[in-house]
Amino acid sequence: MANDYMKDYVNSNSGYDVTALLGGSVNGSGSMLSDYASIKNGSYKKVMKAYCAKQEAEKSSVSGDTAQKLKLIGSSADALKKSVEALNGPALWEKKKITQKDEETGEETETEDYDWEAITKAVKSFADNYNSVVEQTGSSDTKSVLQNAVWMTDMTEKTQKLLSKIGLNVGKGNKLELDEEELKKANINTLKTTFSGHGSFADRVSRKAGSISRAASSAAAAAKARATYTKNGKYSDTLGNWLSGTVDKKVGDKASEKDRTKDTIQQAIEKREKEKAEKEKKEQEKKGKEKADRV
Repeated sequence: MANDYMKDYVNSNSGYDVTALLGGSVNGSGSMLSDYASIKNGSYKKVMKAYCAKQEAEKSSVSGDTAQKLKLIGSSADALKKSVEALNGPALWEKKKITQKDEETGEETETEDYDWEAITKAVKSFADNYNSVVEQTGSSDTKSVLQNAVWMTDMTEKTQKLLSKIGLNVGKGNKLELDEEELKKANINTLKTTFSGHGSFADRVSRKAGSISRAASSAAAAAKARATYTKNGKYSDTLGNWLSGTVDKKVGDKASEKDRTKDTIQQAIEKREKEKAEKEKKEQEKKGKEKADRV
């Protein structure tokens, strides 16, 4: 039976006897009653669920984040997806009849134009939610979350030339900085192609946000699975710690792998920022030289 397999696995690899927790052997009426009691009070199901989730989690990702932190990361990513949905609304990019009032005369005139206030609000919401995701994931210890966040910021960096035309720039810490006045001066067609439609910049960001949300959700489930229940239903992470130790021996030092991944990602970010600084320096030098030549 499954409980015998689990009991033997933990006993042999952890050095602890969990026979009482898992109801003992399947032989004998006493153990059968013990099995029945474990099933009836729910502890058997909870232990098995935690054990199976633990095995699946170890296959997919390495996480040192708490379930609460991962939930916040997932919420931030979901908020970013919603802001993209708002930008995709067709009504946002249609001309509307707008009534304007002259402050001096009080006279009202009706014109047909795009609702720039609504567009600015939607883009600002997108930038704020994007920055929230960057901030949340930047302090994450979860490999899959970090990887997806780096892919998202890399993609944004590559789109910088286009974004600069609509008042968006990548600033310190890979966060977006919005110049609202430049946004309102931007070509409406450039804004549409940037923020709406399949394959647009916003659409690609939304897909990365979805990947971050799923990675956070999976890691959060793994974090919860690290804890299980005792025979009496009391909360304990003892069994989770045993399983973690034995699994790590089989697949290698996960903590070291996590640190290496974070180092690699950090190095990639630092390299990008260094290249950006060097590019800006060269552009300044070029402008200075051109100015000197004209003089």
